[in-house]
Amino acid sequence: MTRYFLPAVIGTLLLAFWISPDAQEIAAGVAIFLFGMLMLEDGFKLFGGGALERMLKRATASTPRAISFGVLSTTVLQSSSLVSVITISFLSAGLISLIGGVGIIFGANIGTTTGAWLVAGFGLKIDIAAYAMPMIALSIVLVFQKSKPLRGIGYALAGLGFLFLGIHYMKEGFEAFKDQIDLTRFAMTGLLGLFVYCLIGTAATVIMQSSHATMVLILTALAVGQISYENALALAIGANIGTTITAVIAALGANFQGKRLAVAHLIFNAVTALVALIFIAPLREAVDWISDLVRIAPDEYAMKLAVFHTIFNVLGVALMLPLLNRLITFLERRIVEPVPDVSRPRYLNEAVDDFPQTLEIALRKEVMHLYENAVELILHGLNLHRDGVFATDNVAELVRKSRTPFQLDLDEGYERRVKTLYAGIVEFSTRVDDKQVDHGITERVYALRDVASDIVHAVKSVKHLRKNVLRYTVRPHGATTELYDELRTEIARIAVEIRKLGLSEPENRSALWLDQERVQIEEDARMTSHRVDFLIRKGSLNAIEATSFINDSGYAYGAMRDLIEAARSYYIERESAMAEVERLLSLDEEELGEAVTEHK
Repeated sequence: MTRYFLPAVIGTLLLAFWISPDAQEIAAGVAIFLFGMLMLEDGFKLFGGGALERMLKRATASTPRAISFGVLSTTVLQSSSLVSVITISFLSAGLISLIGGVGIIFGANIGTTTGAWLVAGFGLKIDIAAYAMPMIALSIVLVFQKSKPLRGIGYALAGLGFLFLGIHYMKEGFEAFKDQIDLTRFAMTGLLGLFVYCLIGTAATVIMQSSHATMVLILTALAVGQISYENALALAIGANIGTTITAVIAALGANFQGKRLAVAHLIFNAVTALVALIFIAPLREAVDWISDLVRIAPDEYAMKLAVFHTIFNVLGVALMLPLLNRLITFLERRIVEPVPDVSRPRYLNEAVDDFPQTLEIALRKEVMHLYENAVELILHGLNLHRDGVFATDNVAELVRKSRTPFQLDLDEGYERRVKTLYAGIVEFSTRVDDKQVDHGITERVYALRDVASDIVHAVKSVKHLRKNVLRYTVRPHGATTELYDELRTEIARIAVEIRKLGLSEPENRSALWLDQERVQIEEDARMTSHRVDFLIRKGSLNAIEATSFINDSGYAYGAMRDLIEAARSYYIERESAMAEVERLLSLDEEELGEAVTEHK
């Protein structure tokens, strides 16, 4: 089906150009308008610096706020599609709730009506091309600046200019087209007309991926009398149905939450359109009444279409709001949350890939997913129950009692639960170079990749330990068992402390204890050979056991260092004032060695 779609569209356009050269001007106007929308979106992404994302996260505290945000953001951006895609991105990253996302979609549908008002009230009554040319000329100067905000303003200004220019060419094209072909002879009345033109409006929006572009096309054709008012109403209803295609396409690469939102969007727009079609006569009467109230002339059909577009979208929200909780319940039952597969990335999907804040936060969550898998493998590899370790007040005592070997294939667990996630994290993080994101975000993404690398190294170190843990800790081997129990205790205790760090409030997290732990690790590592020598001379340790322990202690201390470094990079907020104080107080590598020497 897809491979025939593009040739069919191109063939239809070429046929239209051959029948009437003036059709080229209409098609060019649509193309320029859509190009302007793309530039406007790109400009916002550069200039916004995540502003919309930050506002969106705060705006979903309640349904009225979510709807208000949808209205405001769509009014400013003149693109409900962009707002829908960003909302799906945030929902997929777990930053907003499903009910908050649905509220934004409701508001975006109302916000998109402002475009019809701007075109009908402003774009069709003056020569907007006169405004478009200076905007495009000024924008090119800004686009070539090094400053990202200035480039963003340049793209946004160019986008607005092309939007105006596209409207101008559509209007001019329809006026010239009218002299050759009178499209009003294809006008259809009654239910058949409503149905056919509703389908045409849907198809046009699916092809152009923009209900705003479809509405501009309808308004310009209506303004020069190329379509009837009744058919224009049906086209507007169809455009509302077609606009859901953008959300559906975006949801294809999203997780189950993104798919739920896309279905909610489809249901909302379909129900709104159905109600508008059923009650088309009362709605027309309401439009006439409101038009008389605000002094819109009876034959000013473009303005009346804008009134109609607003009424039926607001009506749709009013009808669906009381059913919102039922809609959420229906979506949760029909699109069930899949059973988590710990071996696959949980948060890294295409839907979170286009916006800086969701990209970073989704990666951060995936690194935590990797850590949770890793710490379970590490503790189980040491024959310790993770839940028991996190629940006990005496880790050393728990370790001494833990003599039952775990039935665990650590190599298989590493391949399935760690290596695959790490590969996904590396692949996802390398794509940041292709995105237009701030340097600070790029650095934090690479830092998160380094955290994942430290976690993987810690698991590899425990893999080396596993063989002798089974040999010396399942049954008593005197001093050798005690030495290995101490290593198990230290690794488990660090896992406990890292968990406490994660559960504490960000402002209460401190890097100072990490430095203290690192000092203790380095001291223990330096003292290992002295202690082994003492036990050999005492006769408590033979040479083979001593060699094994010295090698294994290197792996154990390496795992501890990696875990501490991962915790430091992941949890400690460098931007805060407290972090700056701690940075001055924390120990660098040289001071770390001196502290160990003094402690000795």
